[in-house]
Amino acid sequence: MWKIGHRGACGYAPENSLLSFQKAIDLGVDAVELDVHLSADNEVMVIHDPTLDRTTPSQGFVNSKTKFELQQLGIPTLAAVLDLIQNRCVVNIELKTKSAAQPTLDLVAKYCESRKASFQQILISSFDWDILREISHQQPEYQLGILYEEESPDAIAFAQTIGAFSLHPNYKLLTFEKVKKIQAFGFKVFPWTVNDPSAITTLTSWHVDGIISDFPDRI
Repeated sequence: MWKIGHRGACGYAPENSLLSFQKAIDLGVDAVELDVHLSADNEVMVIHDPTLDRTTPSQGFVNSKTKFELQQLGIPTLAAVLDLIQNRCVVNIELKTKSAAQPTLDLVAKYCESRKASFQQILISSFDWDILREISHQQPEYQLGILYEEESPDAIAFAQTIGAFSLHPNYKLLTFEKVKKIQAFGFKVFPWTVNDPSAITTLTSWHVDGIISDFPDRI
């Protein structure tokens, strides 16, 4: 079962920071999950929200600031995170916007080529299924993960349509039967975001394929 650090190991360090990803590596994760947005100068930046207000001392939209300005606020580039991780674990990149999709994929392709890394070390996920559909048609070499937070009877059918690698449901949606049904169709089950030890114990007993957690050492 994969131990997946949510936004690095954000129970221990600021989310989506280089410190957080290093902590996740130190804790022996199998994968890290992160989020990307574009800067004003179209650099792929690692931050969850479209705005700066919650996680930085600044305010305003991420896409109104340049790469340099965002770095000054402690927001890393995706390139910097990939360089830090150096293929030591899988990187699950959540695409927050359609505009960020192609720049992200281009960056990852360059990284994999220059480092002789495998596309198997990258997992692209999104709540926006249209983004995933488009990637599956145009760049099928990427492993895709389908995110959802409410009951979604179409998730398995959609996963089949795009040849997805994994389904990423809100963990509260799962039952033992649902886990087994998803796995019977050949998809991995990576629930999020699971911090409660009793919930982790339950999901582990159901043999999910991985757990996304702010505290990956609890898995």
